[in-house]
Amino acid sequence: MNSEASLPAGALRIQGLGKAYKRYARKWDRAAEWLGLGVRHELHWVLREIDLEIASGESVGIIGVNGAGKSTLLKLIAGITQPTTGSIERTGRLSALLELGIGFYGELTGRENIWSAGTLAGLDAETIAACMTWIESFADIGDYIDQPVRTYSSGMQVRLAFALATAVRPDILIIDEALAVGDLFFQQKCFERLHAFRAAGTTLLFVSHAMSTVYALCERAILLEGGRIKEDGEPRRVIDIYNATIANRLGTGDLRIETSGPNAGSYGRGDVSIEQVQIYHQDRPVQTLVSDSELTIRARVRFHTALADPHVGFQVRDRRGEAIYMTHTHGLGLAIGPVRPGECVEVSFGFTACLIPGDYSVTVGVAEGGQPGGHLKRSLARRQDAAHFTLTRNLQAAHWDGICNLEPSCTIQRLSE
Repeated sequence: MNSEASLPAGALRIQGLGKAYKRYARKWDRAAEWLGLGVRHELHWVLREIDLEIASGESVGIIGVNGAGKSTLLKLIAGITQPTTGSIERTGRLSALLELGIGFYGELTGRENIWSAGTLAGLDAETIAACMTWIESFADIGDYIDQPVRTYSSGMQVRLAFALATAVRPDILIIDEALAVGDLFFQQKCFERLHAFRAAGTTLLFVSHAMSTVYALCERAILLEGGRIKEDGEPRRVIDIYNATIANRLGTGDLRIETSGPNAGSYGRGDVSIEQVQIYHQDRPVQTLVSDSELTIRARVRFHTALADPHVGFQVRDRRGEAIYMTHTHGLGLAIGPVRPGECVEVSFGFTACLIPGDYSVTVGVAEGGQPGGHLKRSLARRQDAAHFTLTRNLQAAHWDGICNLEPSCTIQRLSE
């Protein structure tokens, strides 16, 4: 681990990074190797050939399936484990919130762990003492602060760990899935803290399986696959490719995935073609309409093979790419029925666009096989951002704000004293 003066505080430079662990075929091979009886292990590479530069103040989400190497990469950057190959250069103070309970001792109280873990993190006694009241208040675990950590729930451990990790603004903050454990109100408090750190220039590295969190916190996303960087760029594109990869793994593994262009994340395998997707209002194609208007999405799909139970669905996505609504024919209790090769079907979804004014896109997908609970068996094709529309404010309607218009009723009753 190096620290180069040429890098500004909070910057990272990773070159040729790799991490391998020794794997033994039999339980006695490790002892035999210790006794000098030859090499008895194989190297299992968790990460290989990672080249990465992160600028000071960037907010980066690291995503991928379990076993892709995400947590290992964060541990290497944090200095908890050492690389097998390559180098990591970083500058400034780093704070890390990794595996639940890491850095805490179960027999020590919360307060004692604050002193112990804070010291290991490089905070001096004066700083820890000055932050103690704030940490107690933010963690909000009451009298448990003076009880052994082994008596804490997982949520309480996260509360204390996050409060300690963010008591003093670091130049680099690393978080590995920890926020998934906390309750809703604590998560909101954490997000406010993270947004404040971002505004102040902290570099954020965030691992999560919750894509909504990556959309909310990150301006860049990195997709790891098999220990290597598969994609690196704007979150919308990287997440779309990740979702396509998941669909491929859950299916037969032969989907052709688009990784570039305006429809990155689209996929198919030749069974069907999504030929056209259009937005209609009052039976006329539109691109702009007033919020709270009736809208229809029409998707024309051509089938190239016989399918027993095909289904068509759609997503409406906001400007940053997050799906705000999705459904499909099976979920709506409808069936297209068996189709023959060459047959074409048009599916129309109509709804009132009770959404905040802004830009939206429509993604359309085709799958086969409806399952209980509204689930689908196998994804066949998807066209990302196949159509777009813009909503303007409805000046004739009641004023509202948020994401969607709930059209609430309201009564006012003046009570006599």
